[in-house]
Amino acid sequence: MSESVLFIGDGLTANGLWSVWLPDYDVHNLGANGKTTDEVVAELDQVVDRQPAAVVVEVGTNDLGWHRSDEYVVRNMETLLCTLRKRLPAVRILVVSVPPRERELADTVRSINRHLRQFAPTQHAQYLDLWARLAGPDGEIDAAYSEDRLHLNDAAYAVWVSELKPALESLFQRPPSSTAIPIQQI
Repeated sequence: MSESVLFIGDGLTANGLWSVWLPDYDVHNLGANGKTTDEVVAELDQVVDRQPAAVVVEVGTNDLGWHRSDEYVVRNMETLLCTLRKRLPAVRILVVSVPPRERELADTVRSINRHLRQFAPTQHAQYLDLWARLAGPDGEIDAAYSEDRLHLNDAAYAVWVSELKPALESLFQRPPSSTAIPIQQI
């Protein structure tokens, strides 16, 4: 039986043909167009109810459309990862970087991704950085990967999948995190 992988996030996640691109996994997609980090955090009960072997998290770009700060996005992502780790102690977690967008948002996206890269290991989560593959020299999404500087095209999804497959293989080669040992109250 193949391992279950649950994708959560925004429209970039929702529009991925993950079950086609990842036929070796039992894939489910809870991504939806327009979702922000607030909405993904609010829907974590659905993730917990499904008890997946792994969760792939990609969200944050819509928060920027609402002019939310990097600190706001990072705080929600930290809440999301801590909640997943607490409620699903053995789940494998893969956090995908916020992809590049317009040039004027480059510094904010870089800041979010720097924090996610540093925080993910504290929750025994793996970080997948797509920024280097999708951004141009000025930090804007490369025109080859988006027609509107926001939504990904087929070429961008091909890059994502080429990075995602080895990341998932690595994720499943490691043992899942185990439940913390409870400390008895005296």
